[in-house]
Amino acid sequence: MAILPANREITALRAIVFALVAAAALTFVPLWTPLVLGAWVAELVRPLHTKIAHKIKGSAAASGLLVAMVLLILAPMASVIVMLSKSAIGLVRSVMQSDDAKKALVAIAAGGKSEEEGQVFDVFRSPQKIVALVQQHGMQAAHVASGVASAAAAGVVWVFVFLYAVYVFLVDGPTRRAWFVDHSPLDASHTRRLASAFDETGRGLFVGIGLTGLSQGIVATLAYVVLGVPRALVLGLLTCVASILPSIGTALVWVPVAAGLALAGQMTKAAIMAAIGVFAIGTIDNVLRPVFARFGKLELSTFTLLLSMFGGLAAFGGWGIFLGPLLVRLAKEGLVLAREDRDVVAARPTT
Repeated sequence: MAILPANREITALRAIVFALVAAAALTFVPLWTPLVLGAWVAELVRPLHTKIAHKIKGSAAASGLLVAMVLLILAPMASVIVMLSKSAIGLVRSVMQSDDAKKALVAIAAGGKSEEEGQVFDVFRSPQKIVALVQQHGMQAAHVASGVASAAAAGVVWVFVFLYAVYVFLVDGPTRRAWFVDHSPLDASHTRRLASAFDETGRGLFVGIGLTGLSQGIVATLAYVVLGVPRALVLGLLTCVASILPSIGTALVWVPVAAGLALAGQMTKAAIMAAIGVFAIGTIDNVLRPVFARFGKLELSTFTLLLSMFGGLAAFGGWGIFLGPLLVRLAKEGLVLAREDRDVVAARPTT
């Protein structure tokens, strides 16, 4: 049976539209990181945006204010993390390659302070050094954040796209989402479910996991500083990263620190470190993680989450730590939708 001209035209139109959408998607692939992070950040601060916009009676002005706040908060954090990451990687590598476990543990608890950590402490003691610090590490921070070869311009573009994405998604994010739901080839309910899974991944990573790790990292860092442990900021960063593993993750850092203090003959400090680890850092994991999970729970098991993070790192580089969980969460939601549709079709009476 020959295909009617109208059908041929529809088939051709669908093929062209599919090709154009695929080409458009490829166009945005190099900028997926700032776009995804921008969308997530916009959704996280949207309740605050609504309150500010209501008070000042202007959505655009409220969005601009929040973008400025995001920049002021994230820029110093990113700079510190970039400075400490090299020392953290070096410390882990030196411990793993050490032939003498005792010396390695003592070095953790009694070694010298890293150059990067000293610079961070100098900034807090002398604010005049901030300009010099930014000049020295600003290009490096832009390079790491952008994930592109040493071009400083790429880092500037990355930051610009991220901040502009936050602004745009705050101003008319709901309108854009409604347009996408209306024009998606999927059923509207399916599109909304996938969009909710997208939002859930951002909240889960930033709130449920991120705030728990940040809280544990801050408490651990304060303990390291008070006890006079060198590389306190580096060890605090490692504690924050290790908190991804519930319950036992942070112990991978503070237990070796306590053991190193004991082997160095500082038994009182070792006992204090162990007590803080068990009763303070551990309590945060048991108490705050469920609290934060109520505001940002990620519907992935711990095992699946870790696999998706490590797999994302291996497949996509540094930013794969976000892309991996996002793809796995969307895939899971897609499978659930497919199963529900299959069950609905199976339940229909046959004629």
